[in-house]
Amino acid sequence: MRILGIVSHTHDTGIALLHDGVPDMVIEEERLNRQKKTMKFPRHALDAAFRDRGLTLNDVDYVTMPWHIPTLIRTLGGLVLRRFPSSINLLHLQAHPSQRNRIVMGTRLIARRLRKHFPGQRVPPIIGIGHHNSHAASAFFVCPFDEAAVLIMDGYGDDAATSLYIGRGNRLERRWRNHILDSLGVVYTVVTEYLGFRGNHDEGKVMGLAAYGEPTYVDRFRDVFHLNSGGGYRVNMDYFLYDRYGQARPFRQKFFEVFGPPRRDGEDVTQRHKDIARGLQAVVEDVILHVVRGVAKEHRARNLCLAGGVALNCVTNARILTDTDIERIWIPPNPSDTGAVLGSALWQHHQTLGRQRTFELKHAFYGCGYSDDEAQRALESAGLSFEKLDGTDLLRRTAAALADGRIVAWYQGRFEMGPRALGNRSILADPRRADMKDTLNRRVKHRESFRPFAPAVLVERVGEFFEINQPDPFMTIAPRVRPDKAHLIPAVVHADGTGRIQTIDREANPRYYELISEFDRLTGVPIVLNTSFNRQEPIVARPAEAVSCFLRTDMDVLVLGDFFTADRNADSIRRAHESFSAAREAYK
Repeated sequence: MRILGIVSHTHDTGIALLHDGVPDMVIEEERLNRQKKTMKFPRHALDAAFRDRGLTLNDVDYVTMPWHIPTLIRTLGGLVLRRFPSSINLLHLQAHPSQRNRIVMGTRLIARRLRKHFPGQRVPPIIGIGHHNSHAASAFFVCPFDEAAVLIMDGYGDDAATSLYIGRGNRLERRWRNHILDSLGVVYTVVTEYLGFRGNHDEGKVMGLAAYGEPTYVDRFRDVFHLNSGGGYRVNMDYFLYDRYGQARPFRQKFFEVFGPPRRDGEDVTQRHKDIARGLQAVVEDVILHVVRGVAKEHRARNLCLAGGVALNCVTNARILTDTDIERIWIPPNPSDTGAVLGSALWQHHQTLGRQRTFELKHAFYGCGYSDDEAQRALESAGLSFEKLDGTDLLRRTAAALADGRIVAWYQGRFEMGPRALGNRSILADPRRADMKDTLNRRVKHRESFRPFAPAVLVERVGEFFEINQPDPFMTIAPRVRPDKAHLIPAVVHADGTGRIQTIDREANPRYYELISEFDRLTGVPIVLNTSFNRQEPIVARPAEAVSCFLRTDMDVLVLGDFFTADRNADSIRRAHESFSAAREAYK
């Protein structure tokens, strides 16, 4: 049984290929066409998945998409009828400029594009799966729990902004949903834009900025969200107009009267902006904890799965473990819409077809992989000298470079699904050096100083350094760093005393585990600093992109599979800069 999940013309275009209930490939189109948040039809992702597996469309039994268009149209149509004519933009699905009126393509349009892309091949039945159903499936059907509450919170789905499911075995049952306009996700996004960042893209920046704020606006944000008994909440629409004009004109005048004017493009981030971020983050945390406490009490739940874009709020996720009765949480590596496409295929396989669960997701490496020959050609084409090392020498040389304070570009195996670099397309550094965060920003990342870098820690040592007693392989939880350990890893401790951890298991990623173990042997610290292998572009996918990024930044070492190089000759650097723009154009 093969099921192809596909989503197109929205901010997380991509595909998922499911074989007998097991993910085979999950690819976001932006990784291959090199356009961040691309909305283009995922032709590169389709080509890669089908070519790598030697498949044709005739080998696929079903095609799924993570939206149920009739439900969405009914929901938005009802809003229009109540608010006509000012809400007409909602009927055209113009909720946000990044989605315009093409948030989803209907089944007929998907069929047409598939016929064009695979001429002469049979197009399988195309099935629209509810958006929150897809999110719920992406979390529960591959989690380690046989039974769990499943909480979905995002901008909006087909008919809600928050949904609760109970999962048992191979079944999910929706127990509760709120109104589509009572959306934590939409409010967080429009305030992200109010603070001068990009909506549906930079919400993580607001979360990071919040740690530098004072509680000046916390009480004012408490009037934005009203809590109901039993774990519900609603948005106070006295502050907002997105029910009428979508996100093109989201605020009423009252919002500006209470919080002041928006930050303009190019304006410095002031203490007021930091304080607003703090107020938003603090109250959103309170709302989520209120909902989770209601779920735990009503359903006696101790296991919780989270998905939807709000599940990327890793600070809140850590507080769920410390401030509620939930004992274990599990969040997939792609809880936002990049994972809904996989969830739609999983829903079809388990919920619709009734197939039993046989698979647990333990790593995120379901993208494309590339051969040693391709890696060697990329290095030779760039004019770099390099060595091919066996595993032991490679790990020792790399760990020694890290311990010496060098910045290492680390490229291995298949790339990750989701927004995080989780050890196969990573930039690594020494977390013991207090100046390493500023060094990385100055030499490589060129991003805002208030954004933290992540600690990757050996799973059996996580409780020694962080206030958490469960694994987190996908960098979705930011627990507090133990006070007696913070001085050992200052480069990965955020201003609020937290660290967005990734726990590394030997079985899931043996080479990465052994590298951190070797670093521990040299330094006594079982942690490395990990950030995504990119520079203001999608995370690198192909070997040539890794070589280019290495040369266009000021990293010290590139480890490309088994190849090790520290060559940064001037001619190679010049050619990398010259070819970068042309290479991006070639993938369009």
